[in-house]
Amino acid sequence: IEAFSDLAKDRGLDRTSLGTIIEDLFMSLIHKKYGLERENFSVIANMEKGEIEIYQEKVVVNEVNDHVEEICIDDARKVEKDLEVGDPFIEIINPEDFGRRLINTGKQFLAHAIKNIEKQSIIDYFEERLGTIVTGHVNQIQRDNVFITCENAELVLPKPEQISNDRYRRGESVRGLVTSVSNGPEIIISRSSNDFLLKLFEMEVPEIEDEIIEVRAISRAPGERSKVVVYSSDVRVDAVGACVGMRGSRIQSIVRELNGEKIDIINFSDQPEILLTRSIAPAKPINLLLDEENSYALIVFDDEDIAVAIGRNGQNIELASDVTGYTIDSIKLSDYNAQNGTIDSNSLASVNGF
Repeated sequence: IEAFSDLAKDRGLDRTSLGTIIEDLFMSLIHKKYGLERENFSVIANMEKGEIEIYQEKVVVNEVNDHVEEICIDDARKVEKDLEVGDPFIEIINPEDFGRRLINTGKQFLAHAIKNIEKQSIIDYFEERLGTIVTGHVNQIQRDNVFITCENAELVLPKPEQISNDRYRRGESVRGLVTSVSNGPEIIISRSSNDFLLKLFEMEVPEIEDEIIEVRAISRAPGERSKVVVYSSDVRVDAVGACVGMRGSRIQSIVRELNGEKIDIINFSDQPEILLTRSIAPAKPINLLLDEENSYALIVFDDEDIAVAIGRNGQNIELASDVTGYTIDSIKLSDYNAQNGTIDSNSLASVNGF
């Protein structure tokens, strides 16, 4: 038992699990030696006394036909004089009786059982951490996956879950959000998901954890730009200011973790024209047309601002659309005037000043 206990301590197993493994181990040896159909055996691993007790229950008979399940009355009475035919007789088996070959088989069983428990322990540990950020060290780098060691487990960071400008080196520390856990075990983490950014904000901004500030929406182009809509339930607390932090300390910590990803923090408004105007920054709309029923917006920009509004490969307008829930079309002022006649800052739904 002491030897088993030392092994369990090295592998992080509790005493209950160890006792179950030992009992299952010797039952497997019994089945190999006497046959699977035999049910007249019991094994007790007494972890407190440090003993392994194996019992074989037999029936007292006049003539033995099955030596595994029966014992002759003369032999039984050598142990207990008062026994009669039909009485149960308990025989204690010495573990050494199994022999070297079966003990070697038991070693294999033990290794397999411990490995299974370790796997389940890893699965249980990371299932409790689904949706949270964990930290590990890069162990192996492949074309489509980065393998990260964390808490004696190997985590997988697939290519789609990586930030585009991340560069990995063996041994360096990496943080990611646990997104899925399956048997194997296979544990997937992500650095590109919206939830990863949300958890970073929760870690850096105490007001979010205290539920004073709420993150209403997030949209990301991982490694390039993100837009985050925040709302304060306390009029005394500026949601944007709290997320930025003193001299930008909080937001800079997040930006460094994301390798320079630009983050636009947007103050929530229940007025869609204001929310849209804030979300399309850094471009400044001149006017916009809203179809609230169909969640559609046509936004007019100065000719020189249209490129900024759309962003590289349409990134800025796509993020603004995603974070507001509106389908957004942009149009240059000159094109709008050509199609609809001249407009000025007072026509349509003016958004200057928001």
